Amino acid sequence: MARFTARSGEIYFEHAGSRADARVLFIQGLGCQVVHWPESLIEGVVDAGLCAVTFDNRDSGLSHGSDEPAPSLASLLAARDDPGNLTPAYSLSDMARDAVDLLDHIGQGGAHVIGVSMGGMIGQRMAIEHPDRVYSLTSIMSSTGNPELPPPSEEAVAALLASSAVEDAESAIPLSIQTWQVFAGPHFDSEKVGGARFARRAIDRAYRPDGTLRQLAAILADGDRRADLEELDIPTLVIHGDADPLIPAEAGRDTAAVIPGATYLEIEKLGHDLPEPVIGEIVSAITAHIHDVEVTR
Repeated sequence: MARFTARSGEIYFEHAGSRADARVLFIQGLGCQVVHWPESLIEGVVDAGLCAVTFDNRDSGLSHGSDEPAPSLASLLAARDDPGNLTPAYSLSDMARDAVDLLDHIGQGGAHVIGVSMGGMIGQRMAIEHPDRVYSLTSIMSSTGNPELPPPSEEAVAALLASSAVEDAESAIPLSIQTWQVFAGPHFDSEKVGGARFARRAIDRAYRPDGTLRQLAAILADGDRRADLEELDIPTLVIHGDADPLIPAEAGRDTAAVIPGATYLEIEKLGHDLPEPVIGEIVSAITAHIHDVEVTR
C-alpha cells in the first residue's frame, strides 16, 4: 500500500507478488477501486509467477481528483450522440499517462497491461501512445469507441446514472449493489459472487460520485480509437462476455477484429462483471497470453 506523486497528482497503488517477477499492471473501470479486483484473480496471476500492480485511477478511491465541476447527467446523455459538445476535465490519454508515471515510479520500463471496461480503454490509449511501455495488452469487457456498435441496454444506462447521482454514501450502497446486479446480467448473482460483494467496502473507503461522472465524460469524449488500434504491434488478448448489457459482446468482437493478431475469448453467460465461477478461465487465458510473450526491451 503506497502513494506516489504523478504528473497529475497523488496516486494510490498496491503490489502483490515478488518484485523480481514480471509486472502485470491492472487498470480498473469506471468509478472502481483496487478493492473491486477479486482476490482470486490477483492471486491467480501471482501464483503464475507474476507480480500484480493495482492502483486507483484519478478521481476514484484514494487517488487525487479534479477540482472541476462534474458534468450534468443531461450533458452526458447528449454526448452519447454528439461527444464533440462535451469538454471533459481530463482525457483517457491523461489517465494513461498516470499509469506510465506509475511504471516510472516503480522503476519499470514496461508491463503487461490488463484493463477492464474503462480500464481496457485506458490500456488501449496506453498501447497507442506509449507502445514501448506495454509488453502485452489484455482488454476485458471493453470497446474501441466505434459509434456503430450496439448501445448499452436502457436498464444498464439507467442503473449507471442512478448510482452516480446519489450524494449520500449510505444510500448509495443498495443502489451500487443493484447496479452491479444489472451489469452482471441474469446468470450470476453479483452480490454473492461478483462485484456487488465489494459495494459497502468500496463506498466506505471512498465515495466519489462526481469523480465517476468526470471519468464517464472522459470515456464519451475519447471517440473512435479504431484507426489507431489498427496500427498496434502489441500482443493482445480480448475477453468479453456474451451476456454483457453495458458493453455488448459486439464491442469485444470489434476490438479483436481491429487489433492486428489479437486473440479473442468470449465467455458464455458472462455479463459486465468478474464473477467467481469464471475467474479460473480468465486467469488461465491471461497467464497463458502473458507467458507466450517474449519481452526483448
